[in-house]
Amino acid sequence: ASVTEPLRFDCYPERNVVVTQELCEARGCCFIERDQASGSRQGVPWCFYPPDFPSYVLESLNQTELGMVGLLRRKVKAYYPRDIETLQLSVEFETDTRLHIKITDSSSPRYEVPLQVPRAMKRAENPAYSLDFSREPFGLVLKRRASGVVLLNTTVAPLIFADQFLQISTTLPSTFLYGLGEHRSSFLHSLDWNTLTLWARDVPPTESYNLYGSHPFYLLMEEGGAAHGVFLLNSNAMEVALQPAPSLTWRTIGGILDFYIFLGPDPNMVIQQYQQVIGLPAMPPLWGLGFHLCRWGYGTSNETWQTVKAMRNYQIPQDAQWNDIDYMEGYRDFTFDPQAFSTLPQLVEDLHKHGQHYVMILDPGISSTNPRGSYWPFDEGLRRGIFINTTEGQPLIGQVWPGLTAFPDFSNQDTHQWWLENLKRFHAHVPFDGLWIDMNEPSDFMDGSVDGCPAGDLDKPPYVPAVLGGSLCAKTLCASAKQNASVHYNLHNLYGLHHSHVRLRWKRPFVISRSTFPSQGRYSGHWLGDNRSEWKDMSWSVPGLLSFSLFGIPLVGADICGFSGTTSEELCTRWMQLGAFYPFARNHNTQNEKAQDPTVFSSEVRTAMKEVLLTRYTLLPFLYTLFHRAHLLGDTVMRPLFFEFPQDMVTYSIDRQFLWGESLLVTPVLEPGADSVIGYFPRGLWYDYYTVRSGMLKMAAPLDHINLHIREGAVLPTQVGGPGLGASRGNPLRLVAALSPNAVAWGDLFWDDGESLDSFEKDNYSYLVFNVTQVGGPCTWEEACEL
Repeated sequence: ASVTEPLRFDCYPERNVVVTQELCEARGCCFIERDQASGSRQGVPWCFYPPDFPSYVLESLNQTELGMVGLLRRKVKAYYPRDIETLQLSVEFETDTRLHIKITDSSSPRYEVPLQVPRAMKRAENPAYSLDFSREPFGLVLKRRASGVVLLNTTVAPLIFADQFLQISTTLPSTFLYGLGEHRSSFLHSLDWNTLTLWARDVPPTESYNLYGSHPFYLLMEEGGAAHGVFLLNSNAMEVALQPAPSLTWRTIGGILDFYIFLGPDPNMVIQQYQQVIGLPAMPPLWGLGFHLCRWGYGTSNETWQTVKAMRNYQIPQDAQWNDIDYMEGYRDFTFDPQAFSTLPQLVEDLHKHGQHYVMILDPGISSTNPRGSYWPFDEGLRRGIFINTTEGQPLIGQVWPGLTAFPDFSNQDTHQWWLENLKRFHAHVPFDGLWIDMNEPSDFMDGSVDGCPAGDLDKPPYVPAVLGGSLCAKTLCASAKQNASVHYNLHNLYGLHHSHVRLRWKRPFVISRSTFPSQGRYSGHWLGDNRSEWKDMSWSVPGLLSFSLFGIPLVGADICGFSGTTSEELCTRWMQLGAFYPFARNHNTQNEKAQDPTVFSSEVRTAMKEVLLTRYTLLPFLYTLFHRAHLLGDTVMRPLFFEFPQDMVTYSIDRQFLWGESLLVTPVLEPGADSVIGYFPRGLWYDYYTVRSGMLKMAAPLDHINLHIREGAVLPTQVGGPGLGASRGNPLRLVAALSPNAVAWGDLFWDDGESLDSFEKDNYSYLVFNVTQVGGPCTWEEACEL
């Protein structure tokens, strides 16, 4: 009871268990009666660790070439089965700003995520950190040398390391915590007894649920404006418990504790350092940054075609047309409906003639029952043995859109060859340009399989994190299912990443994936999944996309105007204005709802949508250059304000505005009935149509207008927009310079053919740097100058 509430670390995190004093004390922990704790806030544990809870003892610590290695021995047997008696501690001082700490079984190998991280060749010579150890009970304390700030202190709660329950806690130097996805929440996480679960799950984005991807990485802003990041390289089901000490507890049910810590010291550098570990994002094709249009429910290829023609008729910019699963025959991959979509090849040919592109959906589930008796993807997959198997060694059969399905094992290299052959066979009939891979958590409409899941610790582990459905197999495969690299228990969160490794042609691939894991940006972009046509969903999209900027996936968007439900004219107008500044911009909605592409609305609204898309197309040289910097350096494209103003604590909680790069501020309207919007302008000059603004301002925002501001000292490369990149590609490039008070500005432009692989690496590009100094003339420093 002497432990204050914020520092009570939960000793009995199991759910659906009435924690009694007897149960709590059997674990050697402190218990407070419920009536005594009645004044406590919800979430404060009644059963918590005492300060002297016996854990591991650090028995030895020896120097190595890159750091040190130690032996940890268990003091008292833990209360989870198969706890591990001796652990190996490895510390590597990889760079001056990167530290690698690994804790694993000293005697038996455990599953480790096979991420190819560039290995340090020598020990850091002047590290920005210092590391101290507590021997008994074991813990470590990491400090920033420059300020003395304690970044990590794991001595506050015991280390637990059992076969299927690993736990470590740490205090945090502030409450400004971001990342830990994928979740729907504010960008700045609440530390008020908040638990975030990481286990890939097919569910419409909803607060408090584990969603499509798993990203065990956080960024934390320290007092004073410095930042650091922590990455736990672990693919098992896990949860991260946040509490107001401030502190954090990692709980995972497999693998090892494999931490990378990044010292920044500014937030941009933290994300760059993180991407040096997980890999830099791929450079997208230029057309992928244009406007995309899709819906589930076109019904026929001719109806899809008519929508494309209507967009052309109104000269509304569009670079890609998509189809959802209704193009398939019986929802089977690598087929198209010979009746309803008989003209699909001609539609794609027509798109290409107009400089446009075609993207279609593919799900991983392969139909295992086929009315025509022969279906090459399944028959050949069965022959090659590339499907995920049950514990009995037979293909695991679940159910998705086509009915009963088998699931390709993308941890097997043979599967990628089979997948590539399927893509080539289909491409010969329908020459698509990009892939939309969906349902790859993987999603299953039943729990586990048609036969359920076997009894055992993989499918029913001793501890289950707070996953939606209460079971690891809820709407997905059995955890015990066998894959080439390991059991699904270890590989589930990696499925979407493995599914994304696609290179079909010599041109730059364009892939959008629903399920994601660290390093996903090297292979694909992402969209936020099956959102709803509601104002709150539009508002939630901004923190969602900002989080994926932290995760190294810059090509990210949300379904503009909402996927499910029926949008309104006002909502869709505001959402098109916001979506025009998503890095990946696609309007998409579901079947049996009214169409929501720009052509179906009134003339006034259609014009407003067209104008904001033309603004995006005008800015594409600037956006494309930002993606080049992301690919080359790990810069973010869509950026939170505090990345540019880390000393300004007002910016730490802003997730209703954002930046493109360092210099274009977007302030969307996110509420109905508004004709104005309040935005925050950090210190400096901001140009809005040649008007200087600073501070918190209320700005006019009629329905046909979104507020954009250019930061002082920036040069933005632009190009006169057209109805598509094919039309605007040859237009003149222009520069917009927003001079600083001392009359200077800077900018850059990366420009290539927009589609070739490795154009930067092969020197097939132009890179221009613009430095502007005002020397008289009609443009003063109070104006934005178009040069």
